Amino acid sequence: MHDPFHIINKPADWATHDREHLPGKRQALAASAPIADERNLDISAERFRPSQELLNAINAALAARVPLLLTGEPGTGKTQVAWFIKRFFQVPLFAYQVHSNSQASDMRYDFDAVAYLRDAYLARHGGEISGESPAWQAPTKPTASAGDHSPDPRAQKRYLKPGALWNAYECDSECVLLIDEIDKAPRDFPNDLLQELDQNRFEHPFHKGDYVVRKGAPPIIIVTSNGERRLPDAFLRRCMVHHIALNKELLVEIMQAWQSQFPRLDEATRKAALKRFNDIREINRLSKKPGAAELLLWLSVLSAQGVKVEKLADTVALKELPALMCLIKDHADYVHLGG
Repeated sequence: MHDPFHIINKPADWATHDREHLPGKRQALAASAPIADERNLDISAERFRPSQELLNAINAALAARVPLLLTGEPGTGKTQVAWFIKRFFQVPLFAYQVHSNSQASDMRYDFDAVAYLRDAYLARHGGEISGESPAWQAPTKPTASAGDHSPDPRAQKRYLKPGALWNAYECDSECVLLIDEIDKAPRDFPNDLLQELDQNRFEHPFHKGDYVVRKGAPPIIIVTSNGERRLPDAFLRRCMVHHIALNKELLVEIMQAWQSQFPRLDEATRKAALKRFNDIREINRLSKKPGAAELLLWLSVLSAQGVKVEKLADTVALKELPALMCLIKDHADYVHLGG
């Protein structure tokens, strides 16, 4: 049986390592891969256990068909809610990950300006253009609803790619639309989505007067925020808002749902680990308190190490706990763990 923790060691002799130990080490490395696969949001949706308060918020948003804005620390399961709803109803999910330079138009579409300008240049200078019709040749029909104008060649599929919002509107069935970590975006980003939230449509970028409108039911919209900045009031008024608190009860639920990832920890050891984890979270001077993701990482490493409950007892100083690198992300915080 492979040691699940000591996968890499210091070779005394590389030739011996390559000849005798490398095959076994590669097997041990391969054995660690499935633990990452289980973190896939689609797979882990079946482990998600929403609290009754969260279920009430989800049901309220569904009953009113308004976006549900979820706030809370990283690791509280905000993003997982969208995948849970997807799994519950078995419907498509369209996700947009917000970045610091995101614009609302990025949710609607992506335009490949480089390809368009390249093809226009080649067409003008007699070059050969591969693939679909060249930039200067209009497609046979518009990509948006018909208007009394000629279709813009920039609207060809080779240049104009629908974004998450467009795909959600094109879906002819129920679907989930996830806008993840909206607080990372510039302040104008939420306000630029107000028409979409109210009317479920937006103007086509190149066919003025034509609109991309939803085909099926209004998307089930889940918006997440880590609270890095306050969102505009106009946006908040259009959302149902629910805060997920990372309390001790939620941590117990999370640990129980994921316990297959730390099979070598018995119940007593898991309880002791959670107790010491909460002891660390109660230290107010930490610049970065560990969250649920850090807890699961720590438990997985403790399991791989085969740690016993004695190593996690209250008599063990916090700074002496095993695998603290899983929990402490700022080196300066080690001094706050005490003696």
